[in-house]
Amino acid sequence: MEYLYLGIFLLAPALVKWLCGKVSILGKIGPILLLYALGIVMGNLSLLPFLSESVARPAGLPGIQDMVTSAMVPLAIPLMLFGCRFRRSETRNQALALATGLLAVIFTAIAGYFIFGKAIDSSSLVGAGNGTTAAKIGGMLTGVYTGGTVNLASLQAMLGVGSETYVLLNSYDMVISFLFMMSLIAFGIRLLRRFLPYGDREIAGEWSEGEESKPRRFSALWWKQAGILLGITLLMVGVSAGVASLLPKEWFMTIFILLLTSLGIVASFVRKLREMKIADDLGMYCIYVFSITVASMADFSAMDFSGSLSILGYLCLMIFGSLFIQVLLAKLLKIDADTVVIASTAFICSPPFVPMMAAAMKNRRVVVAGLSIGIIGYAVGTYLGFALSRLLALFS
Repeated sequence: MEYLYLGIFLLAPALVKWLCGKVSILGKIGPILLLYALGIVMGNLSLLPFLSESVARPAGLPGIQDMVTSAMVPLAIPLMLFGCRFRRSETRNQALALATGLLAVIFTAIAGYFIFGKAIDSSSLVGAGNGTTAAKIGGMLTGVYTGGTVNLASLQAMLGVGSETYVLLNSYDMVISFLFMMSLIAFGIRLLRRFLPYGDREIAGEWSEGEESKPRRFSALWWKQAGILLGITLLMVGVSAGVASLLPKEWFMTIFILLLTSLGIVASFVRKLREMKIADDLGMYCIYVFSITVASMADFSAMDFSGSLSILGYLCLMIFGSLFIQVLLAKLLKIDADTVVIASTAFICSPPFVPMMAAAMKNRRVVVAGLSIGIIGYAVGTYLGFALSRLLALFS
């Protein structure tokens, strides 16, 4: 039965893409948003009963959804980087986006502590004797929104936070981060491009560059180029995973993405490889598969409002408040809209979602910026979270 769902995840993007080309209103919505909507329906209306966690699987065997999402992002990263041309002029905006993003997360973490701290400290979660405090939650949220779930798990152990609170935070994070991402795709990108600097003509030309030179789809030349590109990509994935596996487990994802990105950048300077324009199509299709699969994993039933509305409020403030502050700073510093969007995506949703957001913006140039910002966030997130929890504890 799982092979049926695997077939749906792999083939549905082709059908949606075809429909977008035939129906104008669907084309305006775009494949990614449509695939997300389809995935949500499949995951939350019990259309995927075999994929639910209640179904027993052999020990150590991940579900189809986990396997698909884990495979698509590593394949998409090099494929989307092969055709990139890197420009020194963009370094300033990337550095400023990193700095303003970190400042925005830290500021909202401190503000949220003073707004929700007393209510959190007096909640039943604290009374249960698991040692949870608002200061610790503030530190954990700082870690997860500058890095990712890896940082959240690390801080749980470092700060001695109970598993009940960790599960609650993780559930809230998955659902609210998902809504955050959907908001950006649905209207946030267009809104920010009106408010912040945006070179729309340049980006649109860069994305579609070389369309006429692509070989006819599924021709002999197309299959030859696809085989070469996928072979090189798989080799990069294997090398990156092999090197990363030699390091401590908690560093695997950081080193893996760093190496994979670096190899993709190096490959982009090989002229013959860069001229294989179908790399864009292959990378985009991986993102489409990732989109429908990851959307099917969003479980809105995980929203346990009886746990703590104060914690939910704290988390929402950090996600949407940090973006608001970063946008204001970007306006002041004249940072372009797409760099802000990709930086916020890297911080809030973690690096694996960067290629998907770049595809939604039709701007592959920001892939490297987003991955770089996300990798730095992985590296510093645990330290920032731990330091901020100790700072906030001084006010309790």
